[in-house]
Amino acid sequence: MKAKAILSVSTEMEVQFYDVDSMRVVWHGNYVKYLEAARCELLKAFNYNYLEMEATGYIWPIVDMRLKYVASAKLSDFIIVEANLIEYQSRLKIEYVIRDKATAKILNKAYTIQVAVDITNGEMLFETPQCLLERLSPFINEL
Repeated sequence: MKAKAILSVSTEMEVQFYDVDSMRVVWHGNYVKYLEAARCELLKAFNYNYLEMEATGYIWPIVDMRLKYVASAKLSDFIIVEANLIEYQSRLKIEYVIRDKATAKILNKAYTIQVAVDITNGEMLFETPQCLLERLSPFINEL
């Protein structure tokens, strides 16, 4: 991670049987689910979960997602998923690191980018909605 995080959270989870393939390693597509769990915790940390977004008149679809697979998580491993809010101006960029809890070894690095879309007309915004700035203000020095 190169950029300084505005806000960070981490969540712990155990790799379940339904997340692994026949080799007992996490199937690559399930890492997206782990990112989502951490993203939800991050959004909750500044009181802007998906229901709050909708209540303010916006949806925030993911428009870009990148994952780098470094090593595999295995059945019954405990993992730590860290989510770091890196950007909030005109988009939300969240970077993630997934680590093995026992060894702290990095298993995956990722990021997602979300943009605000006005619910009433379906148009993407190119400016940060004021409601997001207000919720982030306790975490941002320049506001």
